[in-house]
Amino acid sequence: MDGIRYFEDVEVGEEIETPARTVTEADVRTFAAISGDHEALNQPGGEPGLSSTIPELLVVAITSGLGFRIPAPQPQVLAFMVLDWRYVAPVRIGDTLRCRIRTTAKRALRDGGVLVEKREMINQRGEVVQEAEYKLMVARRPRE
Repeated sequence: MDGIRYFEDVEVGEEIETPARTVTEADVRTFAAISGDHEALNQPGGEPGLSSTIPELLVVAITSGLGFRIPAPQPQVLAFMVLDWRYVAPVRIGDTLRCRIRTTAKRALRDGGVLVEKREMINQRGEVVQEAEYKLMVARRPRE
């Protein structure tokens, strides 16, 4: 393998977990500055003693970044076709998140292939806080 995974290299059922990352107040401030969503700075904790919740879209961004930290070659993605996201539970400042990625289906095309991935964002207590389904167009191995 040359550091890139192609459609042919991916097996249905394979699962990988990203490294974990703790969400900080600085992450929320940076998200607010970049996105213009300054409401993110005023998210209530909900119950006394709980830290502030973070914007759901910040978790989407963090999850995307965690995918690049997997210590293995990544599929050569040509296009994101579908991103279907579901928010399950709030994420709070101080939560540590990781992402479990499982390939659930694949379909060959002439010049590439479609991979379907189920992604679960999991906090430090093992609770799923967000779920997603990705459909990705992935390159096939070049013909020699």
